[in-house]
Amino acid sequence: MTNFFHNQKIIFQTILVMLIFGLVFALVLGVFYEKTNPVILKSEAEAKKRMLLSLIESVEHDNDVEQDFFEIKPNVLLGNKKSSKAYRVKNGDELNAIILETRAPDGYSGDIFLLVAINKQSEIITTRVIKHQETPGLGDYIDIEKNPWIDIFKETSLGNPSEKLWAVKKDNGDFDYISGATITPRAVIKALKNTLLFFESNKNKLGFNNV
Repeated sequence: MTNFFHNQKIIFQTILVMLIFGLVFALVLGVFYEKTNPVILKSEAEAKKRMLLSLIESVEHDNDVEQDFFEIKPNVLLGNKKSSKAYRVKNGDELNAIILETRAPDGYSGDIFLLVAINKQSEIITTRVIKHQETPGLGDYIDIEKNPWIDIFKETSLGNPSEKLWAVKKDNGDFDYISGATITPRAVIKALKNTLLFFESNKNKLGFNNV
């Protein structure tokens, strides 16, 4: 009987020590999060601002693009499962371009997220992949830090090339791709084409009323 109570005491002490350790760990983690989270958020915000500005280096504007946006509800052409943002690029009262968030759902390894800057002439100014899971060394050439391939879309539109040529050359389209990795560029090209189709169908809603 004495051994039973002794064993129970040991078990209780062990559980108590584990609970105390767990509470201390949670407290330390909470303090660490409170200290580091603002720094992380600030860093992410600065990175996003740099990315937005890099898309419109050639566009005259005087507004704070990062703060000048409106929400777009989920749309099949943009592939946004939840509301996404459309950033205005303005000079005075004149809207010179719009930056749209779009998604390619059919990448080789999952979703590919992009930012696409489009001018009032319905041309892509610049586009950048901002998040992807494509295979390193193969499909990740869509990332500008790995390869300049993504810049082939500068100054393209649904008329340049024609809509039916918005495909990789392997599929009788107009766009080059790196051999051995066709699924990834197919997904990107389709997403950009759909983004241009969205733009054309929603010019007034986007603010291009007189174009």
